[in-house]
Amino acid sequence: MKISTKGRYALRLMLDLAVYNTGEPISLKDVARRQEISEKYLEQIISLLNKAGFVRSVRGAQGGYLLTKDPGEYTVGAILRLTEGDLAPVSCVGAGSSVCERKDSCVTLRIWEKINDAINGVVDHITLADMVGWQEQQADQYSI
Repeated sequence: MKISTKGRYALRLMLDLAVYNTGEPISLKDVARRQEISEKYLEQIISLLNKAGFVRSVRGAQGGYLLTKDPGEYTVGAILRLTEGDLAPVSCVGAGSSVCERKDSCVTLRIWEKINDAINGVVDHITLADMVGWQEQQADQYSI
């Protein structure tokens, strides 16, 4: 399993909205500049996040986007699953696993299940709030 740019950029976009949250909407133009991501690509991603209710849009000259919940309520897993779909390493494990005729006798299935459990165990226990804290710690390391 490899996370696409859509998934990686969605995480960066959500983190940016959390870090720079002042209660005022944040423009995609500002996010694009800070994250060095194409504004056009961010428009595609924000549309997906908006439809899922992860963000809300505010129209107008001072418009932009806001998180709909507290950063502690978003997990990395939820964001990645929205943009990537199932995070399973192979098709025979995970939420939408396919039927495999060898499933009952397949020894490698145990490996794929362990990898799948490990991935989900990590991404489902890291929140945007955790990432905001890590961002702040990293910024503190570079202060003079």
